[in-house]
Amino acid sequence: MIDYTLIVAVFAGIAILLALILKYKIQAFISLLIASISVGILAGMHPGDIMSTIKQGMGNTLGFVAVVVGLGAMFGAILEHSGGAKALATYLLKTFGQKNASWAMVITGFFIAIPVFFDVAFIIIVPILYSLQRKTKKSLLLYAIPLLAGLAITHSFIPPTPGPVAVADILNADLGWVILFGFIVGLPTAVVCGPLFGKYIAEKIYIEAPKLETEIALVENYPSVRLIISIIGIPILLIVGNTVLNSALFEEGTIPEDLKDWLGMIGHPFSALIIANLIAWYFLGIKRNFTKEKLLDITTKSMGPAGIIILLTGAGGVFKQVLVNTGTGEMLANYFADKGVSVMLFAFLAAVLIRVLQGSATVAMITAAGITAPLLAIGITETDKALLVIAIASGASIASHVNDSGFWLVSKYLGLNEKQTFKSWTVMTTLLSLTSFIVVLVLSLIV
Repeated sequence: MIDYTLIVAVFAGIAILLALILKYKIQAFISLLIASISVGILAGMHPGDIMSTIKQGMGNTLGFVAVVVGLGAMFGAILEHSGGAKALATYLLKTFGQKNASWAMVITGFFIAIPVFFDVAFIIIVPILYSLQRKTKKSLLLYAIPLLAGLAITHSFIPPTPGPVAVADILNADLGWVILFGFIVGLPTAVVCGPLFGKYIAEKIYIEAPKLETEIALVENYPSVRLIISIIGIPILLIVGNTVLNSALFEEGTIPEDLKDWLGMIGHPFSALIIANLIAWYFLGIKRNFTKEKLLDITTKSMGPAGIIILLTGAGGVFKQVLVNTGTGEMLANYFADKGVSVMLFAFLAAVLIRVLQGSATVAMITAAGITAPLLAIGITETDKALLVIAIASGASIASHVNDSGFWLVSKYLGLNEKQTFKSWTVMTTLLSLTSFIVVLVLSLIV
């Protein structure tokens, strides 16, 4: 039976959240906490229970996310400062040739965004885009859109980037499955939104690279590409390997339990990222004549952006916990089950709505996950939870426009006016969202 007091409380909480962010420009972290408290008050929770719920939701969420996001940020910072991102981009351009440069760019974006934040990765690679445009005289969008597609897909779909890590934790999904499905969904989506759409929009909008007095060289003293790929691949392989080890592929007793426990510890996201950090610290830092003080400074500064993501994720966990403790989640789950409404569709649309209204993909992912988590039925499979993570990420990627910082970043660096940015970047993110969600729906019917 529907308790309309709880329904009103939830919608009022979401309205308060959006008003605080959009109208009053209050930071999303405190806005999420205020919205959570508001839901608790309107739902009739005891004041002491509301405070306990905040503590419970924050603690349960950050125990995992804070470690993974922090380690991921340090890992990405070392890769960035070592020139590893440019090394991979330059190598792929040389391998594919200028004729297929758009394919090189989408692959670059796809892999570079695994350890490096979206905006940082884009800024690092932009000089290569400029150089390509000056050489080929083709529209800058022919190369920029594939790069942006690759960056956006990985940033939203593949851990250890903060968004999917946060959503996976809130939904209690296995990171190995999320990584696996992130690649499966991301690859066809990247092809559609990257080279194919890039070629189409480049014929409609011609953009030149900004004129510079000096040409930026593509060849520098970069680290080995093989080393870069190996270092990026190590944590992914360890995490996915741990998931496979604990899957139905290995019957109970096939591997001695003690050995399985030790392998599980090595393949845990904490251990995998610690190992990756130590390897990057040595081979990309010490071996390339970085001082220990410089490496300390690089990794310390990387904690700034990571801290914002960690706090936001914790606040999203609080919102989820309020819905659980008020009984709203269970009530809505029963209601949607009776009406035959798919939880996956609900999660996608929730993320779409929040993304379009307030702009931040990360806030949309975390909020939608918090709303969706209490709706999950007991006994839901790990594969279904992983696909739900990707569905939420798909919804949160849609229609980047003027309230999203990414919109202005792209506009500024590519020299686009607002109309051109809408026609290229906004359309690409919408195509990315819809394509990936369709792939998720197809996979949900198969696995």
